[in-house]
Amino acid sequence: MKRNWLKGIRIAVSLLFFLLTILIFLNIKGIVTPGFISGVVFLQFAPSLIKFFTLLSFAAFGFLIVLILTVLFGRIYCSTICPLGTLQDMIIYFRRRFFRRKKFRFLKAQQVVRICILLLTIIFILAGSTFLLNLLDPWSIFGKMMTNLFKPALIGLNNLMVYLLGDQTISFLTPVELKKVSIFSLSFALLFLCIVVIFSVVRGRQYCNLICPVGTLLGYLSKISLFRITLDQALCNSCGACQVKCKGGCIDSRNRTMDITRCIDCFDCLKTCPSDGVNYKFSFFKGSQIKIRRKEDFIDPSDTGEFTMARHRFFLTSGALIMGIFGYLYGRHPQPESDSDSTLANEGVNLSDPQGVNPHVQPVTPPGSVSQAHFVQVCTACHLCIATCPAQVIQPAIKDYGLTGIMQPKMDYHVSFCTYDCVLCTLICPTGAILPLTIDEKKTIQIGKSRFIKKECIVDTKNTACGACSEHCPTKAVAMVPYQYGLTIPEVNNEICVGCGACEYACPTDPKAIVVDANPVHLIAKLPVNIKIEKKVDFKEDFPF
Repeated sequence: MKRNWLKGIRIAVSLLFFLLTILIFLNIKGIVTPGFISGVVFLQFAPSLIKFFTLLSFAAFGFLIVLILTVLFGRIYCSTICPLGTLQDMIIYFRRRFFRRKKFRFLKAQQVVRICILLLTIIFILAGSTFLLNLLDPWSIFGKMMTNLFKPALIGLNNLMVYLLGDQTISFLTPVELKKVSIFSLSFALLFLCIVVIFSVVRGRQYCNLICPVGTLLGYLSKISLFRITLDQALCNSCGACQVKCKGGCIDSRNRTMDITRCIDCFDCLKTCPSDGVNYKFSFFKGSQIKIRRKEDFIDPSDTGEFTMARHRFFLTSGALIMGIFGYLYGRHPQPESDSDSTLANEGVNLSDPQGVNPHVQPVTPPGSVSQAHFVQVCTACHLCIATCPAQVIQPAIKDYGLTGIMQPKMDYHVSFCTYDCVLCTLICPTGAILPLTIDEKKTIQIGKSRFIKKECIVDTKNTACGACSEHCPTKAVAMVPYQYGLTIPEVNNEICVGCGACEYACPTDPKAIVVDANPVHLIAKLPVNIKIEKKVDFKEDFPF
């Protein structure tokens, strides 16, 4: 065995990152601290890159470390740090166990497809949309699978164990409430998992080498890496032993060539060569391809007229597609509102409903997201905030932000409400879509305004005492005022309302008699005034008992 220690180190590091990542997403007991979560997420490439340009801060320089590591050692990010890459390696491991006869083979490089996906992703980001990162970024895909598929399964297993063992005697297991499982989100995550499994079983790490924009970017950067896997011209005998082990499909043993841009540095090929023809060594400016090829092999299919025409058609189609995307993205941006409409919207009035009955003109975004525009442009829908929120009020949206914002989080006050002194989601967002807040700052951030709908309130419809909304309001922005027949009815003071949704969640009617309308741009609420009840004490009076 030769240089097994390289593969051993790779496996150990990848398992470490994988287990830590699983821990922060499946944190059902809430024991993982925000600092620990931020440390684990620090080196994830796409979130770090987005956060760096969002905050313009060198505090989010994890992606720079990944770039340096790539220049030094090649695409080790894909084989060690990326959790989706490790998940694919695990699937490939079992694939090798159960399908021993099915070997990997060399795959032709689809450079045009890879570059187009990468360019489209960059174009979308520059146009103010993370839609493609939402769908293609490995960190976001992994997060959606963990949050929407595996976490509900783990909670269900935990509660089943509590039921079977009895929570009276097993103290370390306690029931965990799961407030909502969205069939759409679960199906979405299951679809991603199926795609990853199929790619891994059929084509190895082809997802990383064809679709993943991060893999493509780091792949082309690895062409200048100092250390890389090379085929030794003198020792290689084209036996194909390394090719059948290469899950990246980048080794062509017949022609003794290797595509370094698709090599993920898994080191599986090193120990397989019987003639020591595969090495990992310092190779800067020495090239990685051995070009001992027969004359007919030099015939490039791209030189044929048919291929040229197909390529022209492809680029024309791509150009039209890009123009269409620009047009769509420009058209979906909200147009400037008139002053009056803007004022009304800021006052929480539904402009599409003259009666002011239909709730939620726009989805409410979490505290710290500044505005809906900032949130949808920066969030990659990794769902780490959803996994971390102890109240489970943050839920994935389906069509609230439009197609390009599918699965981005929103506040769902039918499920729960935002805890007044909780800032966890603001401390762990890896992209900067939700900016950090202190507890005191969060208590004044107004993400929406409450709106009372009298005709739905049971105090008015059934002449029954209620007041649930007022009881649950942490700032007492909802007060009960005298009504008829000796009853009291809610009255909203939006100067001190923070839009936490406690009133809407507590309201027993359906439809709700009090709802929270989103602030398109978050505002600052006044602090509630604590009214002290002062009573003069007559110290001369005798002790009352």
